[in-house]
Amino acid sequence: MYFDAASTAPLHPVARQALTAALDEGWADPARLYRSGRQARMLLDAARETVAAVLGARADEIAFTASGTQAVQLGLLGALAGNRRRGGHFVHSAVEHSSVLHVAERQLAGGGEVSVAPVDRGGRVDPAALGALLRPDTALAAVQSANHEVGTVQPVGEVAALCAEAGVPLLVDAAQSAGRLDVPAGWSLLTASAHKWGGPPGVGVLAVRKGVRYASPLPADEREGGRVPGYVNVPAIVAAAASLRAVRAEAERENARLHALVERIRTRVPRLVPEVEVVGDPVRRLPHIVTFSCMYVDGEVLLTELDRAGFAVSSGSSCTSSTLTPSHVLAAMGVLTEGNVRVSLPYGTAEADVERFLAVLPDLVAGVRAPLGLDLPAPVAPVEVTGSEHPEAGGPVIIIDALGKRCPLPVIELAKRIGEVPPGGTVVVLADDDAARLDIPAWCGMRGQEYAGEAPAAEYGGDRGSAYLVVRRS
Repeated sequence: MYFDAASTAPLHPVARQALTAALDEGWADPARLYRSGRQARMLLDAARETVAAVLGARADEIAFTASGTQAVQLGLLGALAGNRRRGGHFVHSAVEHSSVLHVAERQLAGGGEVSVAPVDRGGRVDPAALGALLRPDTALAAVQSANHEVGTVQPVGEVAALCAEAGVPLLVDAAQSAGRLDVPAGWSLLTASAHKWGGPPGVGVLAVRKGVRYASPLPADEREGGRVPGYVNVPAIVAAAASLRAVRAEAERENARLHALVERIRTRVPRLVPEVEVVGDPVRRLPHIVTFSCMYVDGEVLLTELDRAGFAVSSGSSCTSSTLTPSHVLAAMGVLTEGNVRVSLPYGTAEADVERFLAVLPDLVAGVRAPLGLDLPAPVAPVEVTGSEHPEAGGPVIIIDALGKRCPLPVIELAKRIGEVPPGGTVVVLADDDAARLDIPAWCGMRGQEYAGEAPAAEYGGDRGSAYLVVRRS
């Protein structure tokens, strides 16, 4: 069961048909004047008009790129370059795609400035907070239409109004919503990716409104309005446009069906699996994405078990990253980053498939947790542990040495030993994993305990890392 449409959607049947036909009819160079070239050009122009109509743009505002990531990066770099006389200040939300973050890093390295707008616990950016970051030297702002990890739909219209008032162009990354939802109004630049809506991979869309200052960050090329150099893949573009039109025509009916299936997952998973937090805005969300975090679970292990059971899902958990870095989206939201599972349903997902997922998930999570000893009863009496008490902590103090242990082990040790202190007592967790700084406060919020802050590990005998203080309240 393929439940990872947010990463890439299965090829839509219309895309497959269009691709096959275009391989025969649109293989030639559309820049040439002979018959086969003219035929390819006609197909390319028709595809451009189709995409423009669905996205609410003019055909001459649309350029095709090699990917959605390339579209975002060319759009950002081109708009920043085009508005460099205004200044070098760039504003984006804390939960943007990594392609935006990498451009922000380059902007900083080049002497520019970057401001990041926070999000709430549901992953939604506060328009007023972002608007307060806009300055006379702000060259560009960027906000995604909907989040790729948790599905939260962003208030693009409100942000766009504030940007327009300040005279700041706004780039909207519509990769997750294009084809599924109406394109939000007010954008200056818009990007999308064909393989997210069921088109072939290797086709991105960059739309630049007329009048928006844009200077290509790459050497000049006559193709795609001078914005994207190189030979275009006409057959793939034709297939992308055909599938976008088909998906948009099906969207109202299919969105309602998928929304109901996702709501079933959002409601039943916390009832079936203990210690689970469903994240993302419960109302303002994409119809096909649901994300939840299972406490005390290694996300990579759980994904492997789900794969063995026949389910392809993804994770934003820190444990699935090769760098062991927590998901910047989940971290910005202040939610649990461990044991994270994202389910994103493709078009046509059957109700029976969702029911089977709900049937197997509880046993799989229990199986992953079983070796951790979490089912063992907590000691009745506090266990005395030698160690100094922090000056700000009241009551008994125990110290857990989790140095050198990766997620979710520091939190697991905390959960197993919180019962060793009476209410009012403090548990100090020594950890050198960055995920602990995020997951221990999140665990406290889920379990009704008090997170008392962070202190140098040396104060509690640690030779590295930090000390995280938790006061038992329940």
